[in-house]
Amino acid sequence: MGNQLESHTIPPYEPKAGEEYMSPEQLAHFRKILEHQRAELSREIDRAVHVMQEESTIFADPADRATQESDMALELRSRDRERKLIKKIGEIFAKIDSGEYGYCEKCGVEIGLKRLEARPTASLCIDCKTLDEIRERQIAK
Repeated sequence: MGNQLESHTIPPYEPKAGEEYMSPEQLAHFRKILEHQRAELSREIDRAVHVMQEESTIFADPADRATQESDMALELRSRDRERKLIKKIGEIFAKIDSGEYGYCEKCGVEIGLKRLEARPTASLCIDCKTLDEIRERQIAK
C-alpha cells in the first residue's frame, strides 16, 4: 500500500445550514468512503498476493535470495496493516449502524466532519488523540 488510499475520489461532504451532526446523509457519505476504501484495500491485497505468487523464484545467488526475502517480508507487513485496516473498517460500520460513529471513544465529543474526511476511521477527537500521542512519546523516552 505504498500509495495513499484514494478517498479523494469522493468529494467532501458539504453540510447544509442547520444540519444536525451525523445526519443520515452524513452517515451515508462516510459509509460510502469506507466502502470505497475497503474495496480498494481488498483489490490491493489480491494484487499483492498475485504478484508474490508470480515472483516466487528460487535464486541461486544468496544476495538475490536475501533481497527477494526482504521484499516479501516488507510486502507481508504492508498486507498485514491493510488487513487490520479492513477489520477496523468493519468495526466502524458497526458504529455507524449503532449511532456511535463520529463521537470520541474517550470523551464523547464530536470528532468533526473535517477530521473524519481526512481519516474516516478516526475514533478519537483531536484533543484526545493529541494527549495519547504525548503519552506515547513520554513512555518511549
